[in-house]
Amino acid sequence: MKKRKILLTIILLLLIIGIAVLIYMKVQGKELLAVETEITPLEEITEEQERQTMISLYFINTETNILVPEARKIDAKKLVENPYKTLVEFLIEKPKNEKLASCIPEGTKVNSAILKNNIVELDLSKEFIENQNGGIDKAKLSIYSIVNTLTELNEVNAVKLLIDGKEVEKFKDMDLNLKDNFVRKS
Repeated sequence: MKKRKILLTIILLLLIIGIAVLIYMKVQGKELLAVETEITPLEEITEEQERQTMISLYFINTETNILVPEARKIDAKKLVENPYKTLVEFLIEKPKNEKLASCIPEGTKVNSAILKNNIVELDLSKEFIENQNGGIDKAKLSIYSIVNTLTELNEVNAVKLLIDGKEVEKFKDMDLNLKDNFVRKS
């Protein structure tokens, strides 16, 4: 009987020690987990960095002659007033990647860009047609550079091109009707 009491006392003592160790480990584990998941920035994030957004602009690859997107990080504040006009103005500028080139003819200006019923009505200056060189294939790339860029925006399904406020039936005597709405090529 005495042996039994001693054995029960030892088991009870071991059980109490085991529970104490488990409680201690669990408490320590929670503290370690809290420390590991806490994120401390290396530097403060500026207001300008918080406003950064990614856009895709379509330029021609000079090696393959196909349109490819160029991702750019810009201040979202630039897109607030008129995102459609701003994006086309970015297309007129030179791309950042040296292997890409702008498809938009030099001297082209954006007169206006208005969204109506999910279609951007884009009014460009006459230089878009007059300074175009390279035939119908180059002209199509110019148009689809704009269309692919603008249709990256969820609210845009198509683009209607105007030249100095007028619908144009022919594009430099090429069989390319600008009266149509251009939808993104897949």
